[in-house]
Amino acid sequence: MDNYIVSARKYRPMTFSSVVGQEALTTTLKNAISSGKLAHAYLFCGPRGVGKTTCARIFAKTINCEHPTADGEACNECESCRSFNDGRSMNIFELDAASNNSVENIKTLMEQTQIPPQSGRYKVFIIDEVHMLSTAAFNAFLKTLEEPPQHVIFILATTEKHKILPTILSRCQIYDFERMTVPKIIDHLKMVAEKEGITYEEEALNVIAEKADGGMRDALSIFDQVASFCQGNITFQKVLEDLNVLNAEHYFRIIDLALENKVSDIMLLLNSIIAKGFDGGNLIGGLASHVRNVMMAQNAQTLPLLEVSEQQRQKFQEQAKKCPTTFLYKALRIMNECDVNYRQSSNKRLLVELTLIRVAQITQPDDADSTGAGRSPKYLKILFKNIKTVQPKPAQQVAGAEQNTRKAVSPHEPALSTSPSPSGAARSVTPPASTTPAQPSSAPRIKLKNIGVTFDRLRRGEEKPDYAAATKVEEKVVENNGKEFTDDELSIQWTLMCNRMPQHLVGLAARLKNLTPHIADYPNIEVVLDNEILLSQTSEIKGSICATMRKTLGNPGINLILKLADMDAARKVFTKREIFDDLRQRNPAIEKLRMGLGLELA
Repeated sequence: MDNYIVSARKYRPMTFSSVVGQEALTTTLKNAISSGKLAHAYLFCGPRGVGKTTCARIFAKTINCEHPTADGEACNECESCRSFNDGRSMNIFELDAASNNSVENIKTLMEQTQIPPQSGRYKVFIIDEVHMLSTAAFNAFLKTLEEPPQHVIFILATTEKHKILPTILSRCQIYDFERMTVPKIIDHLKMVAEKEGITYEEEALNVIAEKADGGMRDALSIFDQVASFCQGNITFQKVLEDLNVLNAEHYFRIIDLALENKVSDIMLLLNSIIAKGFDGGNLIGGLASHVRNVMMAQNAQTLPLLEVSEQQRQKFQEQAKKCPTTFLYKALRIMNECDVNYRQSSNKRLLVELTLIRVAQITQPDDADSTGAGRSPKYLKILFKNIKTVQPKPAQQVAGAEQNTRKAVSPHEPALSTSPSPSGAARSVTPPASTTPAQPSSAPRIKLKNIGVTFDRLRRGEEKPDYAAATKVEEKVVENNGKEFTDDELSIQWTLMCNRMPQHLVGLAARLKNLTPHIADYPNIEVVLDNEILLSQTSEIKGSICATMRKTLGNPGINLILKLADMDAARKVFTKREIFDDLRQRNPAIEKLRMGLGLELA
């Protein structure tokens, strides 16, 4: 049985005309050979598997051919061509710089350049992966590369051009190889399949070409793998199964569901995809590439940027007609954020689910109940800004004739309706039979909008109101008929108030946060301040603090009492040594432990 040769080696091009996807570059090399204008050093750079080493070998064989054709191709019949094809040519040397990257290897190569060729015209040195040479090796190579003997030509090949020293680049003619396009890879795979007697589906070859990512060698390797799995009949489903590739139809389905805001269907589809063993990060990456292709398909000018088959291109165009451009932009931004945060996330599946939910909510109309995932983050603040701290009163407290109400209703006032309003706080009034328009007769409520100095008004720089006038108004309309509260609730709301203070009061807020208010004479609040400076500063915003506590605690009868602490009664501040001395006096075991360990208080 003959030895098996992989397709990447078996179908390696032997002439310039058989090189796929590098027409401009091969034409330049053939013209240089035909005109005899050969440089002493060439640099072939580009991605993997696009023909750099192959073109270097063809170029080396052609310049030594004894009877080249008129268009610059080798004859493949002379002794030089036959020796090269048989692998016994003495004029062509290949060096792998990845394993021969030291100064000694380069010096050995330099010695070989001094020996002229025994047959042919040139000695060609092909140095593959030249970027792997050490800096010392590059420096030893510089002089010979700049002025080699007349019979020597260097061909350097690399995938990482940016790692090569500028002094090397300036001594070479640089040829940049292009990535293989999907249509060209498909055409080449069709040729190989026909020669091997393998049947195929074009969609299957399209998956192989996309998986190769622009490398012909990778495409041929994947083709051999799939051909072995499919036993000579390459089908679309078998390719997906063998390569563990997610069907592109899933991406089309996710985008269609996102346009319809069907989050639950997307979650079910995601679950089925993950259940098949696909990684969530790869799903997001593939979906981002899909959205990018949809965006390219929207414009006829960008349509050539789609590296897909003709059938797939039509599908992208159909979906592009349904997708708004803003949806595609926001979806790409959301998925890019997920890709950045995916590796650091402790719950990767939840991150993927949240990302898909946000994408599905991009086209959802703005409303107060649903935060726009793809919209401005300011919408998230609505959830916390409109929290109502005043709870609606029960129906028993609303009825005007009940005995347990805190304030009796005047007999001249109309009765209150027990049906709550949509806001849950306001109450409607049943009008009397007379022609007099109905007037609300609910208990007096305090409007805190213009009383005191609120922090919003401080931020806007408004003038402080007249505290005395505000207090007089309160004395007329305010009664202790509000919600009851405890010391714990008071402490919580005090801390929250300090956290909400404006930026220019951050120092005062930090000091107030360390204080503990308490209920002196319910519902009055008493706060003991450490010094006169703090008392003076707090007195300036006393009205704002009082108004804020009334609102957050739901009791309009609250008043704030500020007191200065008694310095004689203030607690003494002990030093660390005094605290330790007190501890070991009360507990002799601590002193015994200190003596046993030989410890001293620093």
